[in-house]
Amino acid sequence: MPKITAIEPQKRDPERVNVYIDGEFAFGASILVVVSRGLAIEQDISQEFLEELKEDDLAERSYGAALNFLSFRPRSRREVQDYFRRRKIDTEIGDRVIARLEHNGFLDDREFARFWVENRQSFRPRGTRALRAELRQKGLDSEIVEEALGDIGDEDVIAREAGLKKLRSFADLDEREFFRRMVGFLQRRGFPYQVSARVSKELWEESRGAS
Repeated sequence: MPKITAIEPQKRDPERVNVYIDGEFAFGASILVVVSRGLAIEQDISQEFLEELKEDDLAERSYGAALNFLSFRPRSRREVQDYFRRRKIDTEIGDRVIARLEHNGFLDDREFARFWVENRQSFRPRGTRALRAELRQKGLDSEIVEEALGDIGDEDVIAREAGLKKLRSFADLDEREFFRRMVGFLQRRGFPYQVSARVSKELWEESRGAS
């Protein structure tokens, strides 16, 4: 049976090693995989075990890539699945890594939904309709979506916050054009017509009253 004849650190990546079988390079692997599998020089290694090692290493590399992907902002489970699909990671390996991410608390659709709603409302206020569509697009279950939207608050208040950000650019418009453009803007942000119209009227009166 083939034997491991050398395990040498890689020059460019201290976290990885090169494994040699019967004097020839066989594969590169994470030190974590080598340690967890208890690899040692003179150890017999079957073809089946070799394939398992390669799968373990691919899973470890995919886990590291996923952590990097998650470092920019929280992600939904669907987003990580799509990321693996783009990288052509085998579905079985991807599911294995996702389960590990969830177990370690790095991936949580409920936490993601809360983050998404809070972030939107802080920087780009949205109506419930728009937020619901965005969260569904991220692959979240209806129960999680509705739970996250449960504490969104008064849509008139949120619409007002969104509309205030546009007042300066609408400052020179007459009442009719102001109303048309403000209502359109708020509706595109996911607010119902009734809310958009009511808030637009209030903003017009306040802005002209202030002037």
